[in-house]
Amino acid sequence: MQSPSPKAPWHLYIVAVLGAIWNSGGGFDYYMTQSRNAEYMAQFTEAQLAFFYDLPTVVVICWAVAVWGGVLGCILLLLRMKLAAPVLALSWACMTFTAVRNYGFSDGMKVMGDPVSIAFSVVIFIIALLLALYSRSLARSGVLS
Repeated sequence: MQSPSPKAPWHLYIVAVLGAIWNSGGGFDYYMTQSRNAEYMAQFTEAQLAFFYDLPTVVVICWAVAVWGGVLGCILLLLRMKLAAPVLALSWACMTFTAVRNYGFSDGMKVMGDPVSIAFSVVIFIIALLLALYSRSLARSGVLS
């Protein structure tokens, strides 16, 4: 006979809902950028537009996995599914790959390198990492099944 899962901590639902909302913002940005929405893209300089539109396919795929994996992972967390942990870890890994590639191995630092953009990228990195670690902790403790 299988033992019942431990009761979900009160913060699981808050973290999952806020995480889903946060990651949905990334999904919105991804969709608007990839669909080249004229109104949305008007906020960027010509150099920034060229940077976004010239991203290699592998980077665009990793960006998609990062943002949509974040949304899916938080939904899975809300549903208390153990699959949330690897999905959020993959989301973080893909976000890390795109950030390292865009800022370290291309001209992204020059094109998007203002202090606010850099700080926001660091915040995204930290939140993605915390969500991955949080979900892994809940999976290990048996809260997620």
